[in-house]
Amino acid sequence: MSAIWVVVADSSRARIFSADKPASPLVEIETLAHPQARLHESDLVSDRPGRSRNPGSMSHDVGNESDAKNEESIRFAIQLNETLDSGRNRGKFDKLYVIAAPEFLGTLRKHRSGPLSKMIAAEVPKNLATQKPVDIRKNLPLHL
Repeated sequence: MSAIWVVVADSSRARIFSADKPASPLVEIETLAHPQARLHESDLVSDRPGRSRNPGSMSHDVGNESDAKNEESIRFAIQLNETLDSGRNRGKFDKLYVIAAPEFLGTLRKHRSGPLSKMIAAEVPKNLATQKPVDIRKNLPLHL
């Protein structure tokens, strides 16, 4: 029987755990970091947003303030999915559990391959990326 993988992530870090048996404790096997996602918007962009002036109204910024942070989140989701797909292609796991911050979980879903999606046993929309393995395990079924 191949291992069961559990990925725990937010937009700036991901930890991949393995469990050899359905009732086994989690063992961390890989950590991915994306420090750009922790930066302030002003540190990610070199320009201020453009300004729009309409006659008879006040000026306002053009563009979404969170575009750069969203782009970094997407980049990290793609990188994480590629790492998981690589593990899938090498037969490293039969089953995958995904625990991720709710907003990041949605981003992961949008950029996940079909074959990887089929490996997912369950998703948990919680931000547990900094928790201890024992606490993460409590948020999963008793038998993986």
